[in-house]
Amino acid sequence: MFDSGLGGLSVLRELRAQLPHEDFLYVADSGHVPYGEKSDAFIRARTLAIAGFLLDRRAKLLVVACNTATAAAVRELRAGCPVPVVGMEPAVKPAAAATRSGTVGVLATTGTLASAKFAALLARFGRDVRVLTEPCPGWVDLVERGDCSGPAARAAVARHVEPLLAQGADTLILGCTHYPFLKPLIAEVAGPGVALIDTGAAVARHTRAVLTAEGRLAPGPRPGSEAFFTSGEPARLGPVLARLRGTAARLDALPAAVARA
Repeated sequence: MFDSGLGGLSVLRELRAQLPHEDFLYVADSGHVPYGEKSDAFIRARTLAIAGFLLDRRAKLLVVACNTATAAAVRELRAGCPVPVVGMEPAVKPAAAATRSGTVGVLATTGTLASAKFAALLARFGRDVRVLTEPCPGWVDLVERGDCSGPAARAAVARHVEPLLAQGADTLILGCTHYPFLKPLIAEVAGPGVALIDTGAAVARHTRAVLTAEGRLAPGPRPGSEAFFTSGEPARLGPVLARLRGTAARLDALPAAVARA
């Protein structure tokens, strides 16, 4: 699995709960984070390079734990991939079902909100509700620094959440895998009457279903392992990985040929 950075650890947490015996390889493309302001061509190139690295290590399924990369590259990746590919998408369908006010807010990157995939998602599931979109520049960088609760993080969260609340949103979609790490702050700003929805748990259930259907689910009782790689600086990112994950883990550098843009 991979993400533009460390945000996909929020998905790994859900995957581990559903798949306790699987071995996970996680790539944080932190040398090129954030993806939200990058071109689709750049994101596709990164996605295919990282997928190749994971497939070389005998991955039996790929999880694109990044909404922006899914929107930009998952179709091309699936077309040429010999194993199943699971992607992410903002949870418009469950949010539309949950809202009481009829107004849903989507917090996501610029790249995700501008994508054809997101437009199709709105056309399919958002027709009966009012959907407000809010790009959140800077949120990914906060999480990549491990600043998920300080004054700067709270100010950034308030800057993007409060306009949605003012327009009547009672349900907020966390449309980036980094954003669940800001969920306590988002909940504090939004208040108890606002539902917060992300897709990590649903993606984990779907991944389990795919592996089960293909007869490739790892048997117990051996606990699964986790290995972490990054295109960024392991020495700098290691402490952030430990903070977000809740425990320290070895973080290795990607091979130079994979790490470079």
